Amino acid sequence: MDGRVRVLSALVAALGLGGLTACAPADKPASQASSPSGTSNAVNQCSKDKLHLLSAGKLTVGTDLPAYPPWFVDNKPANGQGFESAVAYAVADKLGFAKGDVTWTTVPFNSSYAPGPKKFDFDINQISINEDRKKAVDFSDGYYTVNQAVIVLNGSKYASAKSVADLKSAKLGAQVGTTSLDAINTVVAPSTKPAVFNDTNDAKNALVNKQVDGIVADLPTAFYLTAAEIDNSKIAGQFATQGEAEQFGLLFEKGNPLVSCVNTALGTLKSSGELQKITDQWLAQAGGAPNLT
Repeated sequence: MDGRVRVLSALVAALGLGGLTACAPADKPASQASSPSGTSNAVNQCSKDKLHLLSAGKLTVGTDLPAYPPWFVDNKPANGQGFESAVAYAVADKLGFAKGDVTWTTVPFNSSYAPGPKKFDFDINQISINEDRKKAVDFSDGYYTVNQAVIVLNGSKYASAKSVADLKSAKLGAQVGTTSLDAINTVVAPSTKPAVFNDTNDAKNALVNKQVDGIVADLPTAFYLTAAEIDNSKIAGQFATQGEAEQFGLLFEKGNPLVSCVNTALGTLKSSGELQKITDQWLAQAGGAPNLT
């Protein structure tokens, strides 16, 4: 674990994350009818040798490059460090895969939910479940519920914002194709068109160089950026997206039957408390992110 991640890990868990593993608004898995012997048909179908996989005996997982903390550590998804790496390996374990049987492949964020065949079994990359994306791909149940957050430099006139309305005149920015960008347009609806960046690093540099007044990112990423990446910065506040709670889901090629087996694995991780332990380990955050009314 590098020094920056230790900074994040040292933060005290004051943010309420207890409900972050609630059920997703994604489609529920098919009912599991029992066979005459009493063994669930779904369980039989989810045995390792019967899983629908890209490569037999291997679980191929996609994510973007670079892979940022707190989701991944040292830009190495395969090391099992960071929230999403840990979740991927926990799901793999429940499906019967040893760590050495998990293969990672690089998938740009915007490419993950594009229509067509996939070069992965599932992708994990802070991808929010929404109806538009579900037209082209399938999602698992949610593994994390998230708010959006606005990052500004200390001393900015927006640093003391108390409400979303206080941000109306701000020049804001976010990564292309993200729900953070959608949130700027639909929740904040600023008077100035938001800046759009290829990735989080570009957004960060724009804020440092004062090309924008603030950038919007999911709350855990915002905590990491303000704690370890952007000097003299703070979270002006957090807010929820419109409609149902925003959740991250594992993403699959449309029609992939592996979804139901992964949902079973996630259900086990939730009911056993293991998913909450992973959440507490990697995403416990300090205070300092007031809710914007």
